[in-house]
Amino acid sequence: MSVPLLLSIVEIGGYPDFSPLYTAKGFEIERVESMRKATKRLKKIQPAIIVAEFNFQSDFRDRTSTLETLMATVQRIPDCKVIVFYEKEQLTQLQRLLDVFDIFATVSFPIDECVIGEVLDRVLEQVV
Repeated sequence: MSVPLLLSIVEIGGYPDFSPLYTAKGFEIERVESMRKATKRLKKIQPAIIVAEFNFQSDFRDRTSTLETLMATVQRIPDCKVIVFYEKEQLTQLQRLLDVFDIFATVSFPIDECVIGEVLDRVLEQVV
């Protein structure tokens, strides 16, 4: 059985590095620092899971964030699960994204490692 790939997209950060947790749960990790790099990388890989940040950008005319662009690409990857970290103040804007795209789980800041662990366990139940 192959090791599931987790794509971690850390644009702004400000939270702990969860790489040890991802590894402990049995994921191979690939990390990028922007949605643009992630979108480009998704042309070559098919991760089982993507962990990304929602960063609302009011200057976008037709979208809420760069995550929206990424999600359009993710739709073409069968069974890929997406976990989104978000600021509670941006829940209204995030909801617009959730109305359009299938997001496996959302986790608000501050990020609790136990919560992430539980979400990853739910993903593994579906992947294995």
